[in-house]
Amino acid sequence: MEVKHTSTVIYTVLPDNSKAFIRYKVENNIMKLLETYTPPQHRGKGIAGMLMDYAIEMARKNGYLVEPICSYSIYYFIKHKELRDILAEPYRSMSDEELKKLFEKRLEEEKSKEGE
Repeated sequence: MEVKHTSTVIYTVLPDNSKAFIRYKVENNIMKLLETYTPPQHRGKGIAGMLMDYAIEMARKNGYLVEPICSYSIYYFIKHKELRDILAEPYRSMSDEELKKLFEKRLEEEKSKEGE
């Protein structure tokens, strides 16, 4: 799968022509990961992780730090401790427990937005 990006979206076109993506914005050399989406029929296949890998590589190439805002991006850094050096503060200094609490809070916020 080929991953591409614009100034606000990292994405890949899937075999059924649907798209998986990460919405982001860069402010003051911080890449803010705002939203991650994979169509339901393609979830659990590692696509969001592949997009996150691309985002981190892009951040490193451009000298950005990363601010994980959406629940998936927080979850990704819970699972990949070895990549936390790319995180902006205060995320870089958070313990596993603090990141897990933040993940649960963001997940709850996102679920409540879906219901609006």
